[in-house]
Amino acid sequence: MTPDVRVRLHESWELASPHADALATCFYARLFEIDVTAGRLFADTDMEAQRGKFVTMLDRIVRAVDEPRTLVPDVTALARRHVAYGVEDRHYASVGEALLFALGDTLGEAFTSDVHAAWVEAYALLAALMQRGAARFVATPLSEQTR
Repeated sequence: MTPDVRVRLHESWELASPHADALATCFYARLFEIDVTAGRLFADTDMEAQRGKFVTMLDRIVRAVDEPRTLVPDVTALARRHVAYGVEDRHYASVGEALLFALGDTLGEAFTSDVHAAWVEAYALLAALMQRGAARFVATPLSEQTR
């Protein structure tokens, strides 16, 4: 990820984060609209708390983009939790679409093509790391998963 992409992520997140709950609400509404199977994963979830977790996760990821040594272990741990929730590889496309939609809705005119491209790149990296971490976790025998 280039320094320009990192700057766009940080600057756009600074603009979006004051509207974090609206962004998260928009994200989940769009996700459930485009992917019914993703909606089922949240059937018994306290969505107010979940929105807070989502925003916290986005904030941590944006901050960790500058520190790959932090990003990889954090994202791998996140992937392991998502495996336990029933997340499958196919859900990553829906999540990416919903994230971009929510960011666009939240940022309005500030969601330029360059900002959009930065978030596409960041999400592609995040999704790839999570899918790799999830695949490794699933392939690891249960006896070794707690080590």
